[in-house]
Amino acid sequence: MFPQFGATAETLSKASSMVFRIGTDAHLYDDPEDVNIAPLLDSKFDSEKCEALKRLLALIAQGFDVSNFFPQVVKNVATQSLEVKKLVYLYLLHYAEKRPNEALLSINCFQKDLGDPNALVRAWALRAMAGIRLHVISSLVLVAVGKCARDPSVYVRKSAANALPKLYDLRLEEHTSAIEEIVGILLNDQSPGVVGAAAAAFASICPSNFSLIERNYRRLCEILPDVEEWGQIILIGILLRFVIARHGLVEESIMFSLHSTKSGESKKNGEATKISNKEDTGYASGNDDFGLGADVSGNIDLELAKMVSRCYIEGPDEYLSQLSYANTGPSELNVAQFTSGKRNDDVKILLQCTSPLLWSHNSAVVLAAAGVHWIMAPRENIKKIVKPLLFLLRSSNASKYVVLCNIQVFAKAMPSLFAPHFEDFFICSSDSYQIKTLKLEILSSIVTESTISFVFKEFQDYIRDPDRRFAADTVAAIGLCSQRLPDMATTCLEGLLALTRQEFLSSDFGSLDGEADVLIQAIMSIQSIIKQDPPSHEKVIIQLIRSLDSVKVPAARAIIIWMVGEYSSLGETIPRTLSTVLKYLAWHFTSEALETKLQILNSIVKVLLCAEGQDIQSFKRVLNYVLELAECDLNYDVRDRARFLRKILSSNLDSQGLEEETNILSPNKDLAYVLSGHIFGGQTKSSSPEPINYRFYLPGSLSQIVLHAAPGYEPLPKPCSLLQVDNVDQGTNGLERARNSDSFNTDETDSLSGSLDEEGASDYGSEHSISGSNVSGGSNETGSASEGDDNTDPLIQISDVGNAFENQHGVSHSGSADLGELISKRALESWLDDQPNSSNTSTSEQSQVRVSTARIFIGDIRHRVKTKSYTLLDPANGNGLKVDYSFSAEVSTISPHLVSVEVFFKNCSSEPMSDILLEDEESNKDSNSADQTLVATDSSLTSHNNVPILVPMEEITYLEPGQTAKRIIQVRFHHHLLPLKLALFYNGNNLPVKLRPDIGYFVKPLPMNIEAFTDKESRLPGMFEYVRSCTFTDHTGELNKDKGDNVVVKDNFLVICQCLALKMLGNANLFLVSVDMPVSTNLDDASGLRLRFSSEILSNSIPCLITITVEGKCNDPLQVSVKVNCEETVFGLNLLNRVVNFLAESSLVPL
Repeated sequence: MFPQFGATAETLSKASSMVFRIGTDAHLYDDPEDVNIAPLLDSKFDSEKCEALKRLLALIAQGFDVSNFFPQVVKNVATQSLEVKKLVYLYLLHYAEKRPNEALLSINCFQKDLGDPNALVRAWALRAMAGIRLHVISSLVLVAVGKCARDPSVYVRKSAANALPKLYDLRLEEHTSAIEEIVGILLNDQSPGVVGAAAAAFASICPSNFSLIERNYRRLCEILPDVEEWGQIILIGILLRFVIARHGLVEESIMFSLHSTKSGESKKNGEATKISNKEDTGYASGNDDFGLGADVSGNIDLELAKMVSRCYIEGPDEYLSQLSYANTGPSELNVAQFTSGKRNDDVKILLQCTSPLLWSHNSAVVLAAAGVHWIMAPRENIKKIVKPLLFLLRSSNASKYVVLCNIQVFAKAMPSLFAPHFEDFFICSSDSYQIKTLKLEILSSIVTESTISFVFKEFQDYIRDPDRRFAADTVAAIGLCSQRLPDMATTCLEGLLALTRQEFLSSDFGSLDGEADVLIQAIMSIQSIIKQDPPSHEKVIIQLIRSLDSVKVPAARAIIIWMVGEYSSLGETIPRTLSTVLKYLAWHFTSEALETKLQILNSIVKVLLCAEGQDIQSFKRVLNYVLELAECDLNYDVRDRARFLRKILSSNLDSQGLEEETNILSPNKDLAYVLSGHIFGGQTKSSSPEPINYRFYLPGSLSQIVLHAAPGYEPLPKPCSLLQVDNVDQGTNGLERARNSDSFNTDETDSLSGSLDEEGASDYGSEHSISGSNVSGGSNETGSASEGDDNTDPLIQISDVGNAFENQHGVSHSGSADLGELISKRALESWLDDQPNSSNTSTSEQSQVRVSTARIFIGDIRHRVKTKSYTLLDPANGNGLKVDYSFSAEVSTISPHLVSVEVFFKNCSSEPMSDILLEDEESNKDSNSADQTLVATDSSLTSHNNVPILVPMEEITYLEPGQTAKRIIQVRFHHHLLPLKLALFYNGNNLPVKLRPDIGYFVKPLPMNIEAFTDKESRLPGMFEYVRSCTFTDHTGELNKDKGDNVVVKDNFLVICQCLALKMLGNANLFLVSVDMPVSTNLDDASGLRLRFSSEILSNSIPCLITITVEGKCNDPLQVSVKVNCEETVFGLNLLNRVVNFLAESSLVPL
């Protein structure tokens, strides 16, 4: 670049960066230590003090510790310069918690600044006081916040509102009422900026104290459009919750129609409990623009929308638990819990004040306002949210994705709302894959008979997209459209069949990337269409059966084979072709893939059970032949399925005919025959997907995006849960009573669902506990366990969790149950009448939802812990003197900063040694004598905090050849990673040695129970949480050591638990809190094993929590995830690295 002028790209870049740095403070980051900062802080010129403080803040930004300047900075807090004062406050906020004693010295200056004429100084002083967060000054901070809440300056009052959450985080229960009173004062403020900050404080401190909102409701609604954007979001949520708790839902809204759909039909005589026929007709027939439409399956949409409204109020977890375990839907809401939106002034003013916010520049504000109208607005006014939401689709991809996630819920519950705007959801080339899939799902939800032709033309282009994963999703969308519009099913089928006939889709699996997914999705869509009306699609089934020879994709073949068994008795043509088809499948059985083999077995069994006449014997021979092949298969799943089917069909495969056994119903009929008929008899009824897939959260919330309850998420309050009151005092008491009653009912419901969830886990836990206890007891009695462990205590003491649970809740299980109670029909059908492509997904989801663990108690295993030994001096360098050391778990009684170390001196020479002594190398140079008392040592600890100190050890006067002497020394390391330089004296010689620290012994055990552990862990998220993974192999040698010995049967889980616990306790000074063992049918899978350890740092008593989670098979190397929660970021990261390193090391000696 410009070579004629001698300029290059590098020189021009440097020149441009220098130009941009002119007039800025960027030079402070270049070499921040090039100036002596201390003299500048003591300067009498404010400009030099300002320069020094800027350099200190630059050092802090780069991660340097500059807390040693704290006393000099505190002296400048009384300066008159606003710039210096502001920088001092920033420095104090950063180091106040580390240096609380010095920070307390500046409290008087803060209080003095609270009365400063300058509003900025008053706000800075309050911010600094609230940021110190010390319990000893909490009362002073509370008084200061109360004073500033009445300050004439808006900026000071806003600072007071921002300080309230910090004050509340100190857990000051005795000051809760005073803090809530200040919140009420700030909510009554006339400034929009103060009200926004007060709303944030209300949401953090007392989100259920609606009496504070009731006093100022109308004024808050009026001031809402003028509040800052992020304050508007919080205030909208608060006002919505208050209106629902005070007045309930709106009669004219979509929520009321959905709740009263069934109850209104059953109560025809009650005028107040049903919707008029005219309203129902207008809503469902499509006469107005916002009904569900007659062309749409209204029942399905109403049920889905009803689930949406229930999830908003009850929460998805509570609602789905009622559906899953009570076998009945949740009780209908009382109509008295609804109000009229046309007559209720509070509802009208809320809708009026949020309407302008639908066109806000902030996408989050638009979503929050749209959520209010979606829940509370009359049906004819919901159209207001459509165009603002569509306008947001022009924003960034991130905002577009969030908006589409919310539109998806609206479109599913009320499809005709967005049906006229279907073109806005057409795919753009710049859209990401996630946005494309959302648009496809929305299009399939809002399509109508008048727009289906335009949508199909778009879909034809999408199928040719180079992204074959997106093309497969498009094919799935075609299937969804056909389900919504049964009249268009024939058109959809023709397109899907043409897609399956294409040569490139019928080629071998894997020949073209992604084409197999398109074929699989096409056949799955055809399958869903056939399920709606099987008799009218007999020819389609025959056509798919004929294509078996050309379709090579295993999953697609499995779906077609499923149709063979499911519709074996449909029509006249299919039964005549069954013999040929089954023989073809049996001939190709050995060359099929796993999922196809399993489906062949199921389909042949279905055909046999539904067969009649002379074909039965032919089908039996085919089944016997396939079962023999399957029993010799290389895959154990196929072998197990074959053995199961042969056992369960033993009565059908014997010499007697099937017709005789079908007609003769003896009272003592074989249970296996009944079970086979129960599983395979009849066709599978189309059932709705599992309710676990439907989780709806409030519009605009983070939970709606991640599809689980994010931290801090709360559903809407119960309608009319806030009692009407005449004055504020009565309202507060009534609110407290209502809150207590609500919490009691919620806890009772949660305990019921929890007990049903844990029932299976409790049974397994008790059985496993008994077997484990017997094994351990037998090994102790016979003495056939490992050598030297006859008298040792068991590692784990297991309690009978199942019996304890039954005794607590009064639940007992009868020993007998009929066939319907023993077998879950839904579970069996989902396995044997499987949908081949969705089986893996449902299984993984169920495993994630129903994973159970059993908590066990660990006995005292300290005597089995072997600490690691290090070499301080080897005999070659020490002229025959060998010195080893290991860290001790004992805590020093002199100072918490001292670490105890056990030192072993061994004379490996042939001559005696004398006068052996270890001393600190630096203190040895200046010490007057070696005989110092412990009192003097303790005083030196306090006077030289930054200097490593060695407590004088007892001198070894004489050491014979081969003799070993032990001494315990106490040292204070300068840093948990830096070695300590020592001087070793013996026989008049002086050798320098280095004592290297082990960060695992810079902590001490912190005893606590599991509740305290989880509570502390929940307070240390985000930046205080560090995670790493490693591979753990120590257990493999222990499991394989006595593999050939059949006398003692080892529990794999207990061995892994033992190895992990001993490895951790042998390398760090920790307290073992709990062990969670996985409860599953696969006893070889250790995934889910979790150990928790607690400790606190010696120097500052800050808790340090460690959680270890195991993944993998018991006999294979395990993937171990280590999580450390600690406020000290550097210490936590270094401790995490140390734990990962010693867990990854393989132990050379057996545990």
